[in-house]
Amino acid sequence: MAEAVRVLKVVSEATGAVFEFDELPFGGAAVDLAGDPLPAATERACLESDAVLLGAVGGPRWEDEPAARRPEAGLLRLRERLGVFANLRPVRLGRGLRRQSPLRDEVLTTGVDVLIVRELTGGLYYGDRGSRRDRTGVRAFDTLVYTDAEVERIVRLAFDLARRRRRRVAEFDKSNVLETSRLWRRVTAEVASEYDDVGVELYYVDNGFLQFVRDPARFDVVVTENTFGDLLSDLGAAVVGSLGVLPSASLGEEGTPGIFEPVHGSAPDIAGRGIANPIGAVLSAAMMLRYAFGMEREAQAVEDAVDEVLEHGPWTADLAPPGVEPVGTSAVGSALAGIVRRRLAASPAPAAGWPPNDGIRYWLAGDHGFRPVFADDELPPGVAK
Repeated sequence: MAEAVRVLKVVSEATGAVFEFDELPFGGAAVDLAGDPLPAATERACLESDAVLLGAVGGPRWEDEPAARRPEAGLLRLRERLGVFANLRPVRLGRGLRRQSPLRDEVLTTGVDVLIVRELTGGLYYGDRGSRRDRTGVRAFDTLVYTDAEVERIVRLAFDLARRRRRRVAEFDKSNVLETSRLWRRVTAEVASEYDDVGVELYYVDNGFLQFVRDPARFDVVVTENTFGDLLSDLGAAVVGSLGVLPSASLGEEGTPGIFEPVHGSAPDIAGRGIANPIGAVLSAAMMLRYAFGMEREAQAVEDAVDEVLEHGPWTADLAPPGVEPVGTSAVGSALAGIVRRRLAASPAPAAGWPPNDGIRYWLAGDHGFRPVFADDELPPGVAK
């Protein structure tokens, strides 16, 4: 997280944008300090912020805590309080990562660039649950519930995002067994009928996972429910060969703060040694620049810097090629910050009309910075053509 903040400070120096950081306890650290993974002060500060940049939580130290005091419970509560229903997890295999992937070269020749759109506030993780003892033993249950409105908003977002990419949506479900999945499939088909310019494919989730490994290039945007999306995200990490390089953004309705966090866990076995890979956190900061603040050029500069480091180094131990001496967390962060500084200084954005020829009409000021308005977007009330 320190390296992500370092990169954001370089962006601030290069652009004049001012970021105010408020560091607060969360997860296991908050359990130790306050007996609650999401203390009231942390929750209040998150609700009042423009965005939440979140570190990894959890670890074996807290596995024996009651369910409500476990670090993961704080994460579920924070998502619910902020209303972040859409989890965006890009899975992209840059040139520097191909040696890490377990997939064969012939599978990777066409590239891997998939955006997983996971529903985040419904399904098994939020349904009624419990356990009880009866004459047969202990019976436990978790309830999988979705409404058509919950499904429609996440599916519609997936189609909107696909319009900015390669115009393909795949939906993963288990509609041959689950009633909720039949709802997902029906709503997806209804939404797809409004997007003639976007292709759609419907997969049973087991076949979808198989095809994701056999031919990841066939996918552009994949939308699915909470539990399937959780599992698919880790499969995506396996495809690129490292959990340490994947970011995520959790978004709600416009005007509410999003949560930006790396996909990886807290890796307690290497905590405090200064050798963890900071790229997942840095890329999460790039997603924050893009989705919370509308700073597309700056987000791209950070992502380009990551690509450069992944290809040429320096590398932490999880990524270093055989025979190459790995470096520590801070060294990678320093390299990334230097490249971002150089890239932003080398091509300052013009006062207007940037970036060219990408369909952006103008940049609209909002509660959380500026966001691009594209040529095919509806104009907001009160804005003239």
